[in-house]
Amino acid sequence: MKKINVGIIGTGFIGAAHIEAIRRLGFVDVIALAENNQQLAEQKAKELNIPLAYDCVDKLLANPDIQVVHNCTPNHLHFAINKKVILAGKHVFSEKPLCLTSQEADELTSLAEQQGVTTAVGFVYRNFAMVQQAADMVRDQQIGRVFAVNGHYLQDWMLLETDYNWRVDPKVGGKSRTVADIGSHWCDTVQFVTGKKIKEVFADMSIVYPTRKASKQVESFVTVNADSSYELKPVETEDYASVLVRFEDGSKGSFTVSQVSAGHKNDLTFDISGSEKSLHWEQETPQYLKIGYRQQANQILCDDPSLVNPAVRAYNHFPGGHIEGWPDAFKNMMLAFYAFIAEGKDPQQDTAKFAMFKDGAQIVHIVDTIIESAQQGKWISVK
Repeated sequence: MKKINVGIIGTGFIGAAHIEAIRRLGFVDVIALAENNQQLAEQKAKELNIPLAYDCVDKLLANPDIQVVHNCTPNHLHFAINKKVILAGKHVFSEKPLCLTSQEADELTSLAEQQGVTTAVGFVYRNFAMVQQAADMVRDQQIGRVFAVNGHYLQDWMLLETDYNWRVDPKVGGKSRTVADIGSHWCDTVQFVTGKKIKEVFADMSIVYPTRKASKQVESFVTVNADSSYELKPVETEDYASVLVRFEDGSKGSFTVSQVSAGHKNDLTFDISGSEKSLHWEQETPQYLKIGYRQQANQILCDDPSLVNPAVRAYNHFPGGHIEGWPDAFKNMMLAFYAFIAEGKDPQQDTAKFAMFKDGAQIVHIVDTIIESAQQGKWISVK
């Protein structure tokens, strides 16, 4: 198989995760990266063992050997860079959010369809084996009629008043933070599992610190030193939100998102209530899917490829008990994306096993609707 050559734009926390997952595939090479200056680009290229370093996006896109580009930049750059990649005729994998507004999302989706490129958005959680198991059980009607979906996504990395980074600034991170950053993941995951779209929302948001003490150390998930000097920064984006949802078939749901809940590091959970069984999954113990019954003992299914549904086995790469987690789900996502490209599939005709730009755009619409609902204090339909 001829290897696929890739360029990476942005090499922070998530960019490095992309590179690590890509390299595990075996048939994809990361041959170039771009940063916002040549010195940083060369430093990162050396650290990550990438041969080519560019100081701007245009130079990377001009390389004819690159077939795929990964956009791992801060949120406010997503739209412009995604648009450039599409117009360059290259396949594009964008981190979420796809962009900052519904209008931009629709423009990117339409442009990608016109150019015929394959697109993807980094909604990783649908790629866990036991999330795939839950989705397969719902599709196969093994839990009966789904009538309710509940859950949360809780983190604590913004709990302290001194926790601050670019995501807090709406000019860079967008007008929503917690909902757009992690609520988007919850919405994509449960829509994938249930096969139903969210059509209406009623939201309430809150800001814990009206101002935060910002230091020069602004990387995500990093605790600043106690002796750092600070600058007071206003906070306009939510730390916490509760959302009621209605799905397209009339079924109901709710979720809570927080980046200020102590002890919760990356706690995404969902409960799917069916007329015969229920399903419960927790990202921090991802190898287990809890199956609830009314008239018999509950079951805990582990991610053993010999026990899961046949359609799910490809998402397990090791025998049962060899725990596969977030990096493995990330690899599954990349494998689905690059297998689609390698097999020459048509993004307009063939079914993708990963989130495409059209899926990312729909989530942007949901986030915008949640913001509108919180502002108006009423149910709002997703446009």
